[in-house]
Formats: sequence, C-alpha cells, structure tokens
Amino acid sequence: MSNAISRRRFIKQATLGAAVLAAPRYLQAAEPKAARKPNIVFILADDLGWSDVNCYGHRFHETPNIDRLAAGGMKFTDAYAACPVCSPTRASIMTGKYPATLGMTDWIPGMRSGTRFKLLMPDFIKRLPLEEITIAEMLKSAGYTTGAVGKWHLGPKGHWPENQGFDVNIGGNHNGSPAGGYHLPNRMTLKNMKKGAYLTDRLSDEGAKFIEQNKDRPFFLYQSYHSVHTPIQAKADYTAKYKAKKSPDGKKYNPAYAGMVQSLDEGVGKILNKLDELKLTDNTLVFFMSDNGGLRSVTAVHPLRTGKGHIYEGGIREPMIVRYPKLIKPAGVCAVPVSSVDFFPTILEIASVKMESSHKIDGVSFACLLKGEKKTLARKAIYWHYPHYSPQGGRPASAVRAGDYKLVKLYEDNSIELYNLKDDLSEKTNLAEKQPEKTAELTKLLDAWLKETKAKFPKPNPNYKNRTKSAPRKRK
Repeated sequence: MSNAISRRRFIKQATLGAAVLAAPRYLQAAEPKAARKPNIVFILADDLGWSDVNCYGHRFHETPNIDRLAAGGMKFTDAYAACPVCSPTRASIMTGKYPATLGMTDWIPGMRSGTRFKLLMPDFIKRLPLEEITIAEMLKSAGYTTGAVGKWHLGPKGHWPENQGFDVNIGGNHNGSPAGGYHLPNRMTLKNMKKGAYLTDRLSDEGAKFIEQNKDRPFFLYQSYHSVHTPIQAKADYTAKYKAKKSPDGKKYNPAYAGMVQSLDEGVGKILNKLDELKLTDNTLVFFMSDNGGLRSVTAVHPLRTGKGHIYEGGIREPMIVRYPKLIKPAGVCAVPVSSVDFFPTILEIASVKMESSHKIDGVSFACLLKGEKKTLARKAIYWHYPHYSPQGGRPASAVRAGDYKLVKLYEDNSIELYNLKDDLSEKTNLAEKQPEKTAELTKLLDAWLKETKAKFPKPNPNYKNRTKSAPRKRK
C-alpha cells in the first residue's frame, strides 16, 4: 500500500469519525458552548531571538503584549526549534517529526555547495509531502475550522496550506521572506492591498477577522508572521522612535529592527484583544514561538552563542509561551527542555483528538508540564541534524541535549564538543576531553538516533578551493 493511499485512508477514517465534517464548513451549526473543544491559536514569529522580548530579558524592545501573554500563562526557558533555519522547524510543527525524519533539513531551496565549501551538502526534500499528516488535518477531522495566515514556506504551489488541511489560506506560499518587502502593496498573494499599509498589521487584521468569523465553532488559527525576517523594514515613525530612545544598558540596538519587534508585539495584542472581546480567552489555547534564533547582524543574542543558521544555542533556543486559563496557572515558568516537534501531540492531547497508533511521530506531549503535574518528560534526549552550510556562517553539524548536557558534532573535521548548559549557557567551555564518559554516552545516543532516522550526511567536496575568502561570510 502506498503512502499516499495510507494517508487518504487515514483522513477518510478520521473524517467519518467526525460527523461535523459531513456538512460544508459554512453550513455547520455553532457548537454548544458547554461542548466546545478549546480553540487553538498558534502564533509563530520568524527569526525572533530568545532574548528579543522583555519577559526574556530585553530592555530596549517594547513587547507589552507578549509579556501579557507570559503573565497569563507559562513561559518556557529551554524551548527549542528543531532546526536553526525556518522551513524544517515549520515542518516539524506541522507534523510532529524531526527534520531528519522528514528529510527536510534545510530552508527551501537552500544553498549550493559549489567550490566554496569543504563539504558537499546532502540533498533534501523541498516541499512538505502531501503524504504527511499535518496538525491542521488532524484538527479538521475533529470538527475544527482551520486557518493559516501569513508565511508558509513549505513548498511550491500544490503544497500550500489549502493542500495540507487548512480551510483558509491568507498569504501562505513558497516565499521565505515577504516578496517586495513589508510596505504594501508588494508581490504577496493578498487581496485589496492598500498603499502604505504595513504587512504585519494586515496579517494581524486577517487573523482577528478569522477569529471573528469562527467564534461560534472550534477553530485552529496558525498565525505565522514574516516578522522579524529580513528585509529590516519598520514603519518610519517606529524607526524614528527607537533612534531617539535612550538605551537602558548603554548598548547600541538596531532601531528599525526594534520597530519591527513592536509591530509584531502589536499584532499579538490584536489577536489577544479579539479573544477578549469575544469572550473566548478562557477557552483558547494560545502558543507563541519563533522558528529559529535571531539574526546576529541586526540583533544581540547574548548570552547565547551565535544565532540563526548555527546549531549552538543562539540558533535554536527560542522564546516560547503557552496560555490556556482552564489548564495553566498564570505567570508560570518551566525549565524542562521542549522542542517544536512536541506541539503536535500536545495540541492533540489538550483538544482530545486521538491519533491512530500506527501513525508515528517524534514529539512528546508536554501537556503534563502545563498542568503542573510533572517536571520531566518521557524521553532521553532532544536532537538536531543540520548537515548544511548556512548563509549566516553555520557549518554542517548534529547535536543532542540530554539533561543539562549538550553534545555537538561538527562534520568538517568530525570534532566533538560537550557543554553543560546549566553552568555554561554561552557554550564557552568544551568538556569533551574532561568528561569522556559523558561524551561517549551522548555520542552513542546521537549516533543511534541518526541511524534510526536514516539521516543524510555531507561528503568531501572534490572541487573545494581552500581559500580563506571562500568561507561563508559570518554575520555578527
């Protein structure tokens, strides 16, 4: 039986189990409030660094709405993207699977090896396969109306949100950054683009409209912003505001980037305010996350090492907040490591949507953490595999985190690095030689996982020209 047939059969079975799907979505009756499943809003930022918001330590950017979300829910200090670049992380959110499992290990379309790099990068899939079952398809089978607003970047036409379980797709296509920039009109697939409007604002309006239109039935909104991805374009008055603002710590910050962060925060506020207005807040599960670390050319990632495109903490540790008043106590803080592959099973558990036992994923539900029931999750480790060079200077590597320890394997010279993140968050002291037993333990874990996922590896580049200027330019 082909994968495609298996997928179609699964969706058909799931659909038959949810009678609500028998009618077109616009004819579905409103569900009685007493029986309502929780609404789900997943807000995903792009390239937002771990410490770019106030509640994670930033004192120059202004993020009162994201801070409000944290005050009403749970903030995770050790949350990770499954990859240091965007497309693989986004695919992991949709499927609950690691990029190595999916075979999508780099941003689409990625870079070519040429003669610049010492290693030849392996090929990877450049579209989220239709055979994969997405979180939108799972929720749709359970009676949810599903909407995607904003960035998609998971393949060409035919692999867009409407092909992956979303009833509504506003602006989602193959582009990784906004085609034509943030100031409308641009080249994005948005209707009625008003001259002078700002893209982040428009997407926020669309998300709020989706909530308004579906307030009487359970909905899943994937609110996926392009902000704060390049090009760095803020509203002119916001840039001027931050140029004039005095830095509280004496450091220099990018005023246009700060303005983009403010617009992102205002967008979050617009979504939260709409939930409040419609009295949906108590029954809505809200997630906030970024798809990879901050870009070092425009934002500080201190105290983390490196940034986007690197497998060190600055490239993969993300700001993450979850709010659901029915389940989560306000102002909570959780230090248990979680990954973007964990959203899929967590959402299904809270929404009481069952997954067939034959459908295998990599993620583990962290609903128990949200309930305050446990302080650990039932797994040995979290893994990363990024066998590519990145435009930001990142080099092919894999990594594993188990407990407080993280092991990094670099493929250019097959070197091993070991860090104790509890004592050394900045990854400055390599403990590999000082702690050989721990190094061997994590190496064994990583190698077994790479074998299990059938991970692809870089190979020596016979055309490599060993010149200093051929190395990828590093962005600070």
